[in-house]
Amino acid sequence: MAKIKFLTATWKNLVMLNYEVDSEILKPYLPAATELDLWQGKCLVSMVGFLFLDTRVLGVKWPGHVNFEEVNLRFYVRHFDGKEWKRGTVFVSEIVPKPMIPLIANTLYKEHYRRLPMRHQIASVDADHTSYLYEWKLNGRWNKLGATVSNNFIPMTAGSAEEFILEHYWGYNRRSDVNSMEYQVEHEPWRIGEVTDFVFDADVKALYGATFEPYLTVRPQSAFFAEGSEINVRAASRLMIAPILPK
Repeated sequence: MAKIKFLTATWKNLVMLNYEVDSEILKPYLPAATELDLWQGKCLVSMVGFLFLDTRVLGVKWPGHVNFEEVNLRFYVRHFDGKEWKRGTVFVSEIVPKPMIPLIANTLYKEHYRRLPMRHQIASVDADHTSYLYEWKLNGRWNKLGATVSNNFIPMTAGSAEEFILEHYWGYNRRSDVNSMEYQVEHEPWRIGEVTDFVFDADVKALYGATFEPYLTVRPQSAFFAEGSEINVRAASRLMIAPILPK
């Protein structure tokens, strides 16, 4: 039986820049009972900016915490539960402008949220393209992540890189060397728009540490944009077992 809906919202206008990294740098973040989920043998992380809209926790809208930006750094894992592989996401860092989000998510879900001043801008470039920009202020500097995107949204192609990045419907968080948190994320398949230009200008070392700096300061392997949709995040459970590999 599905667990209760802990959070409902609309995730909208997702800008995603994807970088190949050495898998060794992700081992400190890898939750127990999971393994890295690779794309064509490559270990990827994604810088993601998007809007949280119409946010409710246990069905309740918290004043001042309904609509806001988020920027996160994430990577991809999978967990075998004895019957099937579950493909999921692990967050290295998540940035939001609202104080209650880090308090709730970090406490209950062992997430890695921090609060920083944020802003966003959506602007028409021409009849066929729109620009999306997410910014956050750290140490007096406005960092930015954005893209110029075609207004023609299309379904993802089965087996595509976009599908690999976007179709992860579980979240995993490391608690210790022997147990993890697992939660389900539900949403319809997203439509995508072609990215014609992008920007990522940030103090990577201050944000994520020197380990990530060589990988996030070069040109990304790919840039995606997803239209987004309504989402449900189910209540979390604890994993305390090693993965059982299929025969």
